[in-house]
Formats: sequence, C-alpha cells, structure tokens
Amino acid sequence: MDYNYTLKYRTFDSLLEDVKMDLRNLAADTSIEPGQLIKTARKVNYDLGLRIQQTNEQVLEVCKGKARLPENFQVMNFALLCGNYVVVDVPPQGTHIEQFTPEYRPWVEANLCNNETTSEGTCLTKCGSGYILIQMIKSTRREFRSFSPIVFRSSQFVDVDCPSKKWIAHDEAYIKDGWLYTSFEDGHVYINYQGDMVDEDGNLIVPDHPMINEYYEYALKKKILESLLMDNVNVATQYQMVNAELRTARNYALTIVNTPNFSEMQRMWAANRKAMYSKYYDMFKSYYLPLKFRVNNAV
Repeated sequence: MDYNYTLKYRTFDSLLEDVKMDLRNLAADTSIEPGQLIKTARKVNYDLGLRIQQTNEQVLEVCKGKARLPENFQVMNFALLCGNYVVVDVPPQGTHIEQFTPEYRPWVEANLCNNETTSEGTCLTKCGSGYILIQMIKSTRREFRSFSPIVFRSSQFVDVDCPSKKWIAHDEAYIKDGWLYTSFEDGHVYINYQGDMVDEDGNLIVPDHPMINEYYEYALKKKILESLLMDNVNVATQYQMVNAELRTARNYALTIVNTPNFSEMQRMWAANRKAMYSKYYDMFKSYYLPLKFRVNNAV
C-alpha cells in the first residue's frame, strides 16, 4: 500500500473551532459538547481508510519470545529481523537540546548514513548499496546493518499486501492482544506500521486538506443538529441543508483519498500490459517458435 507523506494534519480542537465559527449562535449558548463529537471525527477517519493514516517505524526488543507493540499500532506494513547493532555515542551539540520524535521525511533521513545525528526516533534508510537502520535513544545511537526476513502468520493486524506474509524464512511471528510473539527467544524486530490518528500527546488528529476538511466539518454539524432535533429544537431546515452538503463533501473526500499516485498507476499499467500480452500474443507462440526453428535448420 502506498501512502502520502506530504499530507498535513491538525488536531480535533482546531477542527472544532472552525465548526463553531459557522455555528456562532449555537456555540454561544454552549449547545456544542466536544465529547460527543470525537466519536464522529473518529468515524470519518475510519471511513476514509488507511491511506490518511501516518506511517511509523519502531524497533521492538523481543524478550522471552514476545514484545509489546506501540500504543498507536493499527496495521503492520512489513517487518524485518535485525542482526547485531553497533553503539555510537553522540555528543550533545549546542546550548539547548530538545528530544522529540519527528515525522518521517525521506528526503531528510536519506543522508543519515553519513554519520549525521538525528533526534530521538527510528529510521530505516538506504546507505550506498545497502540499508542502515538508525535508532536514537537519547544520546546513544544504534546502527543495524544486517537484516533477515521474518514471516507473519495470517492476522487481521497485518496488511493484505504485507511482504512478510509471502516470504519464506525460518523465523515466524504473529500478533495477538497488543503483543508480538516470535519463534525465537531474544532479538530485535523492525516494524513499519500504520499508526492511530493521534499526536504525541494522545490528542485526536484529522487530515488538513482543502477538499477533505468540509467532510469533517459537515459531519460534525450534522451530529450537532441531530442532537438539537432530539431536544425538540426547530432546526429541521438547517439539518436538511447540512445533510445534503455532507453527501457531496463525502464524495469529494473519498475521490481525493482514493486517487492513485504515480507508483500505483505504474503498477496498474504494467498489469494491464501483461494481461494484453497474454490475451493477444501468447496464442501465437506455439506457431512462431517452431517456424523460427524450421527456418534456421533450413539455412
């Protein structure tokens, strides 16, 4: 599955402020309860699918055949069994240093193999003809340079296109109840997964896109007006208008999210070319190949 690394996000509080600006009269008399609207925003996140979620990386330390998965773990993209690592102490630089977990930026992390420092986090990047996995723990830097495949058993927490389900390897693993269970006792496993739609502080986040924002805003407005209708408030006209706009905004949002990127279109073109080749050319192989051999033998 391909994901959009350039997609921006904003918090649920920012989304709610935009909704309150459109419903100023209702916001003034405290008719809007944020706690009732969070589940609506989560429902829209699930409706848009995995393509809007953030891609995260982490190295799990397996102890006695199991390791705890991250709290924001949802779906596994792929995993690798890490070999031995080299510890490099990174001296502090500057007068003020902050440790934080950055978002994955492939155009920045591509140069980490040149002994450059990074903030606390995990990053797998290409270095020369191979790959290097860098794990920063405060001022200690771990470098993994050898990897081996690990096979995942069928699970609802593993992506359909996950290559770890198709590899042939001796080491196996499976996911159950928030834990990763492995066939080996101790080691390190690199996981690339889709995380839950929350920020570092646990606050709910939503995509920030001009064509997607209206879907979230109209979904919250519909929920607010539904609550008012249940309280016998006369907002039937506003509810009908919002409900009609919600259907249009949802169609636009799904169109934007499901639009294939360049790599997906390239794979689609290759599959179509292979299908047309099998349909219009394979039937003539049995005729042209013997004819070629007969001409060569005659000469």
